[in-house]
Amino acid sequence: MQEQHAFPFLREILLFLALAGILIPLLQRLRINQVLGFLAVGALLGPFGLGRMAQDVPPLGLFTFPNNDNVAMLAELGVLFLMFMIGLELSAARLWAMRRWVFGTGSAQVLLCAALIGGAAYVLVDGRIDAALVLGLVLSLSSTAVVMQLLAESQRTASPLGQAAFAVLMLQDLAVVPILILVEALSKHGTAGDTNVAIVALLAMAKAAIAIALIYLVGGKVVHPLFRAFARHRQPDVFMALILLSTFGIAGLFALAGLSMALGALIAGLLLAETEFKHEVELMVEPFKGLLMGLFFMTVGMGMDALQIVHAPLWLACAVLGLVTLKGLVIAPLLRISGLPWGRAIEGGLLLGQGGEFAFIVIGYAVASKLLDGALGARVMLAVGLSLFITPLLARLGHAIGERWAERARTEQARHDEGELDEARGRVIIAGFGRVGQQLAKLLTAQNIPYVAFENNAKLVSQLHAAGVPVYFGNASRSELLRRVHAADAPAIVLTMDHPTSALQAVRGIRREFPEVRLYARSRDEKHARALKKAGADVVVPETLEASLQLSAFVLEGMGLDERIVDDIVDRERDQFAAALDDTPGHV
Repeated sequence: MQEQHAFPFLREILLFLALAGILIPLLQRLRINQVLGFLAVGALLGPFGLGRMAQDVPPLGLFTFPNNDNVAMLAELGVLFLMFMIGLELSAARLWAMRRWVFGTGSAQVLLCAALIGGAAYVLVDGRIDAALVLGLVLSLSSTAVVMQLLAESQRTASPLGQAAFAVLMLQDLAVVPILILVEALSKHGTAGDTNVAIVALLAMAKAAIAIALIYLVGGKVVHPLFRAFARHRQPDVFMALILLSTFGIAGLFALAGLSMALGALIAGLLLAETEFKHEVELMVEPFKGLLMGLFFMTVGMGMDALQIVHAPLWLACAVLGLVTLKGLVIAPLLRISGLPWGRAIEGGLLLGQGGEFAFIVIGYAVASKLLDGALGARVMLAVGLSLFITPLLARLGHAIGERWAERARTEQARHDEGELDEARGRVIIAGFGRVGQQLAKLLTAQNIPYVAFENNAKLVSQLHAAGVPVYFGNASRSELLRRVHAADAPAIVLTMDHPTSALQAVRGIRREFPEVRLYARSRDEKHARALKKAGADVVVPETLEASLQLSAFVLEGMGLDERIVDDIVDRERDQFAAALDDTPGHV
């Protein structure tokens, strides 16, 4: 009698956990995108990779996934939690704060790309409007997981391009709701020629609007009180149980209503994103995030037949390059119209040109419901997977284009500013025109003290210079730039830049070229202050010291001490710190 296991698919679960335990730290150490790593491993060990040889080489069965059906349950679990985590990031406050980019640029991108891709796909699906509509919409989406990880690795999530890309991705994630409902509506109406796709699409959008309204009107009245009643003591086990109950419960309700469980998981995330427990839920889910993302993308990789590259290389090459090119040609002008310079707009077009992870979910549903041909669906998913693999290369290419374009803009700006800079004599020089530099400039202007400022942010310089502010693009550590504004005759040079290393280099350069000028510097902390003082700064003001002194003053006044006494105490502390800095060994 064949042995029966009480725990099904135990081998597959253990193999996945072993691979995840090895892959996640290995990919982090090698700085390889985790999404691409799990996709590649899934394709290698799946039924279309080494798994197809498991029958001929039995030992391979221990380390591969020969049967895709055995990991179907794991794939469904990965889909649910991926959708839940996406929903958790789509809070109404976040969407509203970036509404111009999200609903303006993002909506235009999805609609234009969907129309163009759908028109091209119309030929591939033998003139079926419903299938072309699905392909157009789903391929208009990009990969949130890949793009945001690439931006995080390059520390540019807070840059203008990073914020613009994030806003577009937010709209794309939100668009999954009506797309999933549309796929289910089209599949239920069949593929008969007399099906009015426009009416079905409108009905699907109406269902999506009703579903979203129900999130806030009904779901919020259940989930929010549930968490408030049972999670008030912040017990981890209770919290995790409520998270799982919300995710699987709402997903199950959607399944009973004839809708997608993945859509239900997304709705659960959206609901929790609107509660005061959002951040605690994120902390609870964070340890599982990489594991669950890996689970999803590994199962996706298992469904990719890499041999199709050999069987249809021209078709796949045209599909991948066509997708990336078409989306790039749409996204780049939209980002430029929305305010990014051309270089960064082109970089954004290349960064967002790939297909997204939702394509694997939606196309899988479309194939299962006979809305798409199985062979075509498999090729499209492989094309999306290949577009994900070339995204890091496209991102590097885009960054190189953006940097070259920015350098050209900086050169033109510097050439334009040369004449004005020659007239700047006897002014206070401000190096760095962020919040501190702008506040100093405001006070100098109020006292009718002329100044000239330098800043490395070309976009900020362009905006302020156009408004009549005497700020120019440049690095104050460059002696030729300082000589152009007659730094030797300046009453003072004030360094307000954020970066500690840049500030230190600027102090050394200025003191070497202009030993007599009065030099003031802002420092990050006491250690940085001592380094700046040693390098030759006359006066150094640490941010941490001033913040702590002001806070202490408020506390002492709140305790009843006289304001003059408090001022004396604070001044004495400030003088003691200045004296300690003056004891720093001589300038270098």
